[in-house]
Amino acid sequence: MQISLKETAAALKSVQRIVITAHVNPDGDAIGSSLGLAHALKALGKEVQVSIDDDIPAAFSVLPGYELIGKPAAGQNIQTDLLVALDVSLDRIGQVAEVVSAPTLNIDHHITNDGQADKLYLDGTAAATAEIIYQLIVELGVTCDKDMAMCLYTGLAMDTGWFRFSNTTPNTLHTAAELLACGAVPNLISEALEQRPFSEVQSLAAAMQKIELLADGKVAGVCLDYASLQEHEAPEGLIGMVRVIEGVDIAFTLKEKEPNLCRVSLRSKGIDVTRIALQFGGGGHVRAAGCSIEKSCAEARTDLIRAIMQVLEEER
Repeated sequence: MQISLKETAAALKSVQRIVITAHVNPDGDAIGSSLGLAHALKALGKEVQVSIDDDIPAAFSVLPGYELIGKPAAGQNIQTDLLVALDVSLDRIGQVAEVVSAPTLNIDHHITNDGQADKLYLDGTAAATAEIIYQLIVELGVTCDKDMAMCLYTGLAMDTGWFRFSNTTPNTLHTAAELLACGAVPNLISEALEQRPFSEVQSLAAAMQKIELLADGKVAGVCLDYASLQEHEAPEGLIGMVRVIEGVDIAFTLKEKEPNLCRVSLRSKGIDVTRIALQFGGGGHVRAAGCSIEKSCAEARTDLIRAIMQVLEEER
């Protein structure tokens, strides 16, 4: 059931124990929104846990509350009053769905949201879920402090490509200005998130050697199987390096994070890549989407490329 922002605030105020989650393979918006909302709810005296079914990159340790993010364990049973899923449909929160039994509230800005939550607040015009969370904090009557601002600014900046992407609107920049006034420090955030350990830079260099061009240069991608990821950790920022190749319309990365479980990231310069992600139960935006494929790297690559080529053919 879709609800208003006011009703969303009322739903949060009506309960005491809350678990916040986001999608597997979390990005800056998922992490920043989760922590920003957690700080706001704690300011209201709520008991809050943040549980995300994936590893959180150490670069995000610049965000207040980073150390409080938990990862669900098999067999765990979390008792709570409400499960809040941010920046995602419920089908992409992984094991959190199995260990938390509670009514669900979903807050999202992806137009591909499947609407399966008990309550859904969806704003497809927002550049990031962090933009929505800031509006929600105002609706809750909470004073935005530096901890909230640092987290939400990160989500907003990263989902807009540091305010370079086409989803950047006047309201996006207004929200960013408000967050700066609340204490966000952009240079601390950008410097922390740009830094990489030497080993990760080496991993990025190794991965870039595996970039392949397809469809006469219109498609570029990298596939990293499980064995490769044991030798070199999954490099952050790889999709961005693939996306900038001249002539490429669609960029992808495929990483076999566990045997027979591949995480896919898709980017484009115009083509709607949600049409690809949705075929595998994923979602996202016109120019940035993702999904998971429960197959080996080789099998997943075959299926993914087939889906990409189908969309390219439809575009012609």
